[in-house]
Amino acid sequence: MTIPIDPDAQVSPELSEVMSTLVNNPDVPEPVTLGTVRRVLRHSLDSEDLEEAPKIGLEETLLAELEQLIEEYGEDALASEFAAASASDLLSELIEAILERSDEDETVALGDIRDAVDQGLLAELEGEGLIESDDVQALVAELDALIERYGVELPAEDLLRMD
Repeated sequence: MTIPIDPDAQVSPELSEVMSTLVNNPDVPEPVTLGTVRRVLRHSLDSEDLEEAPKIGLEETLLAELEQLIEEYGEDALASEFAAASASDLLSELIEAILERSDEDETVALGDIRDAVDQGLLAELEGEGLIESDDVQALVAELDALIERYGVELPAEDLLRMD
């Protein structure tokens, strides 16, 4: 059963980043659950670190925020359902390049990005020196993973990294 979760309303950006890092780490066994995130946070934060962890609200730490999520959704809930998605810097650059080439009032969805890739856009951008040939496979894999998770209709602009 999938739990309908709005990550932006449920999870702080700091905890979302921790979850995304674990979900996207190939060395972390899947599935990455809230319990997995809790074990990693507990392991990486000793009692001194907890006091210095980024504060959520006025007095809660990341671990306290995570404990609230576990209380509400259970430790077996998938962390990927809570982590806000964002494209990597490289995929964000690709999305921006496509947005620049499209009409201002046109919504560019993930499926449109995939179609452009299939039609040779990455080779074109590589020829222009905007991307490296070593990055092509990773870009395609990231794009396909986002499509699998969110579908082809998600506006690509929603995933732009705002660093």
